[in-house]
Amino acid sequence: MCSKKDILALMIIAEVCCEDEAESKTRKPRKWVKDWFLEKERFSNEKLVRHLKGSEPIDYKNYLRMTCATFDELLYKVAPFITKQDTLMRDAISAETKLNITLRYLAKGNDFEDLKFFYAVSPQAIGKIVIETCQAIIHVLQGCIKLPKTPDEWRKEAELFEQVSGFPNCIGAIDGKHVEIKKPAHSGSFYFNYKKTFSIVLMAVVNANLEFLMVDVGQNGRVSDGGVFSNTTFAKFLSEGNLQIPQSRVVVPGEESLPYVFVADDAFALTKNILKPYTGYHLTRQQEHFNAKLQFSSC
Repeated sequence: MCSKKDILALMIIAEVCCEDEAESKTRKPRKWVKDWFLEKERFSNEKLVRHLKGSEPIDYKNYLRMTCATFDELLYKVAPFITKQDTLMRDAISAETKLNITLRYLAKGNDFEDLKFFYAVSPQAIGKIVIETCQAIIHVLQGCIKLPKTPDEWRKEAELFEQVSGFPNCIGAIDGKHVEIKKPAHSGSFYFNYKKTFSIVLMAVVNANLEFLMVDVGQNGRVSDGGVFSNTTFAKFLSEGNLQIPQSRVVVPGEESLPYVFVADDAFALTKNILKPYTGYHLTRQQEHFNAKLQFSSC
């Protein structure tokens, strides 16, 4: 048998439920999507992007950091993995728009709230789009970065470098790039770099055509380029002699044989297979000429 307190509690709950039901009937229905999101063709800047793609290739490249041809090739590869079906409720965001959003985000670092006004897509959707598209890009391009695996393949890279820069026995250029980020919570100065920004470091080795041979990303920006490089698997293999680099060869007849090398800047340690510039203020003409050649090869 219910007590008076139980009955009173039930009456109060019933009263609240009745009030909520009455309020829900009078409350203006909340829109599940903003009107202007439904009119992307009218409000977004996709028309501008299409115009740049068709008529202003330089501006288009500045906008997305790639040429029209490269964009189309990348879109062809990732579209099967990011295309969704339209529903009765709404049209799906196209693969082209998803790739545009992602590349713009990667190129400029706009926050999702800013990109909302560029593409008429909600920040929540943009967050999912960027992750989904980046995963697709990694999936379709992971085989594009290929490190030479045999002495003959390394020799071909050396021949290409000598043709392009006149620098013999060079098989790659090493450098790092700080990718600016927002300071992660509770990270202190862990990501704080010499440029007084917060970053992670992208370390790379490229060939004479500026094609990536090796990429390592994720080290905190507080570490120097040389320190980041020394922590890579590539550096470990290089120091242990496991990269299948050819034996030294004679470059100038009558002179001693010289090793195959990677060129780098002063942030890296000088080793048998890594060349860096001469330092100091009183360099000889030969040393200055060497530095100029090395700098040209590493650009």
